[in-house]
Amino acid sequence: MKTLNKFVLALLLSIGASFYNFSSAQQNKQMSLNKQTVNKYMEGFNATDHAKILSCLTEDVIWELPGVYQHQGKAAFDKEIENEAFTGKPIIRLSRLTEENNIVIAEGTVQAKKKDGVVLNIVFCDVFEMKDGLIKKLTSYLMTK
Repeated sequence: MKTLNKFVLALLLSIGASFYNFSSAQQNKQMSLNKQTVNKYMEGFNATDHAKILSCLTEDVIWELPGVYQHQGKAAFDKEIENEAFTGKPIIRLSRLTEENNIVIAEGTVQAKKKDGVVLNIVFCDVFEMKDGLIKKLTSYLMTK
């Protein structure tokens, strides 16, 4: 009887995992290439994976934080991925992705820890201008919570 219960449990877990993978795959198939790129970009930031982030960008990418900075090109973008004032990995949570034509707007929150121990809680609205499924320009609007 115990062997049968273990078998049934293993079967149910297997079915559940297959359903989860199918659901994730279906969701990705329904998502546009531009939104998939923005998701990949956000995953890269959550993992502090420079290669993953940079693979989402055009060579001449522009990243602007109005009134603060404007970086152009992958090398300049790469230098800003890990800001010297912070430690560890940020926690980025997307609450909404909206797309029209080649513009994707991402809204969400970021939690990041500064080297002095202060934890920043930020809300953001990022406007991604896309070209051929890659990020050509990013304008970031940030506000502390």
